[in-house]
Amino acid sequence: MLELVPISLKEANAFVERYHRHHKPVTGHKFSVAAAVNGDIVGVAIVGRPVSRYLDDGWTLEVNRLCTDGTRNACSFLYAAAWR
Repeated sequence: MLELVPISLKEANAFVERYHRHHKPVTGHKFSVAAAVNGDIVGVAIVGRPVSRYLDDGWTLEVNRLCTDGTRNACSFLYAAAWR
């Protein structure tokens, strides 16, 4: 069962570095969330301001990084959590 847990940017960037082959660390964010199974982190979502300055209206956020270890349904679980 997936569980939503808070995670720091430093920890989220470390997870992305460990499981993703080409993304660099995110330098800033609004918030990060993680999916866990039995206390083990299986995925992270890093949410921040839009990369495009034209979309940065003060109300819009985007998922800057989403990374999982392949656990079933972890991506959609994290996208839904970020949207809420």
